Amino acid sequence: MKTFIVIGGSRGIGNAVVELLLKHHKVINISRTQPEQSHSNLTHFECDILNQELPDIDVADGLVYCPGSINLKPINRFNLDDFREDYEINVIGAVKAIQKYLDCLKKGSQPSIVLFSTVAAKLGMPFHSSIAAAKSGVEGLVKSLGAELATTLRINAIAPTVTNTDLASKLLRSDKMIENIKERHPMKKFLQPKEVAEMVDFLLSKKSNAISGQVFEMDCGIVSFKL
Repeated sequence: MKTFIVIGGSRGIGNAVVELLLKHHKVINISRTQPEQSHSNLTHFECDILNQELPDIDVADGLVYCPGSINLKPINRFNLDDFREDYEINVIGAVKAIQKYLDCLKKGSQPSIVLFSTVAAKLGMPFHSSIAAAKSGVEGLVKSLGAELATTLRINAIAPTVTNTDLASKLLRSDKMIENIKERHPMKKFLQPKEVAEMVDFLLSKKSNAISGQVFEMDCGIVSFKL
């Protein structure tokens, strides 16, 4: 049984990751609110990743950093603080977590880190300038640290398209909007949190031991295909 640190596991994709990992592993969740599920394998620390010190952990086999943002508006309605906030949540928070837990991950078995990007880092989409810029920073971090830590641990990212979470609720708030989102994707669907969690599980497992420095597009075809 391995031990995985999940940051932001109380909601959305992070909660789906916690739920899936708990079936076979110990999970240390770090978030501002406690996950709904209770389990003998689950330890929870209440913490604001950006404003508080992260708890000390002795040994872990993997780290999943889930906090993110969907801040969509025209460029002339963004202010610099919007860009700073998205960068803080998506990049600085991940760096803080990696720096904090790198030594304890080195003690783990075949350690792996999973971060999150977005399809908007590859596909130019109106109103996504802030989040696309921040998530592009995440992808650069994955490439650079993948090389720097190649003999120590693996690090990869997942770039999901629209996923059925609270974070994306404004994009899925009516039947018409749901149908429009489906129609935009060549596979005529968008993602469910469990689908993304299963990719996280794969990237943490020994099945992906030869994979590092990669960004996996879970895009339902929107980036990959032109039909």
